[in-house]
Amino acid sequence: MPTAAIEDYALIGDLRTAALVGRDGSIDWLCLPDFDSAACFAALLHDERAGRWRLGPRRGGPATRRRYRGDSLVLESEWDTPEGVVRVVDCMPPGRDAPAVVRIVEGVSGRVPMRTELCLRFDYGHIRPWVTREDGDLRAVAGPDAVWLHTPVGTHVRPDTTTWADFTVEAGQRVPLVLTHQRSHLPAPEPAEGLKAVADTERFWTSWMTACDYDGEWVAEVRRALVVLKALTYAPTGGIVAAATTSLPERLGGSRNWDYRYCWLRDATFTLQALLDTGFVAEAWAWREWLLRAVAGDPAELRIMYDLDGSRRVPEQTLDWLDGHHGSAPVLIGNAAADQHQLDTWGEVLESLHLARETGLAPSESAWNLQRALLEHLEGHWDQPDNSLWEVRGDRRHFVHSKVMAWTGFDRGVRAVRDLGLPGDARRWAALRDQVHAEVCERGYDSERNTFTQFYGSRGVDAALLLLPRTGFLPWSDPRMRGTVDAVRRELGENGLVRRYANEADGNVDGLPGDEGAFLACSFWLADALHGTGRTREARELFERLLSLRNDVGLLSEEFDVRAGRQLGNTPQAFSAVGLVNTARYLSGSPIATLADGK
Repeated sequence: MPTAAIEDYALIGDLRTAALVGRDGSIDWLCLPDFDSAACFAALLHDERAGRWRLGPRRGGPATRRRYRGDSLVLESEWDTPEGVVRVVDCMPPGRDAPAVVRIVEGVSGRVPMRTELCLRFDYGHIRPWVTREDGDLRAVAGPDAVWLHTPVGTHVRPDTTTWADFTVEAGQRVPLVLTHQRSHLPAPEPAEGLKAVADTERFWTSWMTACDYDGEWVAEVRRALVVLKALTYAPTGGIVAAATTSLPERLGGSRNWDYRYCWLRDATFTLQALLDTGFVAEAWAWREWLLRAVAGDPAELRIMYDLDGSRRVPEQTLDWLDGHHGSAPVLIGNAAADQHQLDTWGEVLESLHLARETGLAPSESAWNLQRALLEHLEGHWDQPDNSLWEVRGDRRHFVHSKVMAWTGFDRGVRAVRDLGLPGDARRWAALRDQVHAEVCERGYDSERNTFTQFYGSRGVDAALLLLPRTGFLPWSDPRMRGTVDAVRRELGENGLVRRYANEADGNVDGLPGDEGAFLACSFWLADALHGTGRTREARELFERLLSLRNDVGLLSEEFDVRAGRQLGNTPQAFSAVGLVNTARYLSGSPIATLADGK
């Protein structure tokens, strides 16, 4: 069983896929050639038998220190050993037809004995490849996949097909090891030139960051979060995956383990806002174009998530040969929540397209046509129960946040017609907007407790209620919002952070066993809400606390276990990175909700 914790991993990636590198120099997770391809290193979800690539001092142990070079995804890990100091530089150069992992061993001082152990296991650790030598390189083949190892180091192959080598690196010496993927029916790819590939990768990220115009507080933290968002972008289509991993548990030993290597529509509004407001218009444009392609067709068939290329089918299945991260089974690929009805999705898409138009992306006739079609569908379905943005697998209910997002959709349609002169029935949409608003305030608000509730008649609250002023549904100054913020802190707070909802408040509302950790995106929302309700000192203290939860190279997963003091859930999480960027902006003076208070 692997001993590494989720926060022990750093990320490298090439805008098509990503790898997780442990403190001990082991790459324990890598899917090739794409984020959602089958993993060839899956030790993260089992142990070394499921595939990994360890490279470090022969005596083993964690790196003494790690860092990224500037604003890049070039990772440096250094070990101080009795024999000397050695550095391993890891990266994945973007833009290659054949994805590659480049690792450079650099001698800093002394003479350090090193070891590499490459255990390739295709199909999430299920298939052991056939390993041969070809023109001096090692070639591992299984079905459609082939991987080449190119290095001057003399390697050996064990009977179990693990490739290994012992070598020594001296001060000033650089030893490259390059792993390249190619479809097995294609000719051998040209390997990346190690040192040049590292320089090119660093140059790519440095050039990309020149578009950033953020000049508020916490600049370094914001820039690192933006690099994470970019790293989770699938360059061929512009889609952004929710995380680079699958099945990392929301509670160690629990069964709430999901596949996040897909593109969620609900993330669109937050991601667009983070990108546009920090200068990355090209990425925001690509994300909008992906969105338009993905949701094209019958509005009734809108999905909550899509594959990287916009495909709609992501069937869920269990990989029963993997034990899970620290024994947290099951390990799942695909996501059955894709077939859920989540009313908020229509509102999120409508808000995304409106935001893109309002903040300067070139107008798109097809975007407005899509908005009108989505509004027509929403007219006849806003009053239906749904599974909520949290994808509960229990009974459908009338979730308050979902209704508010329906209100948001109608409101954005009205504004587009009245403010921008676009064609549409603003009077009808305004009437529906007012109807939804009145119903939510009547059925979704508990006057005795002075709080909005998770769903109509609920005894619980929902962290998503903190988002109501951001949509413009109510201003922060409304006493009902102050009461709701206080209720969320009181009922969902966990050592200062926030859970998504209290599953026990209404008798297992999500239909799942066990519980989960504090949700980091919701904790950023609480910081926003504290700031919005005039408690800026508390907001800043919470934000600084959240920043302290990042690992040594600035990454956040989905959740945090406040009792064990460790990260939980899939990593790195786009929603957490977006929360960091947007909260830093708000606390630095940007408005929390541009449409709040009727503005």
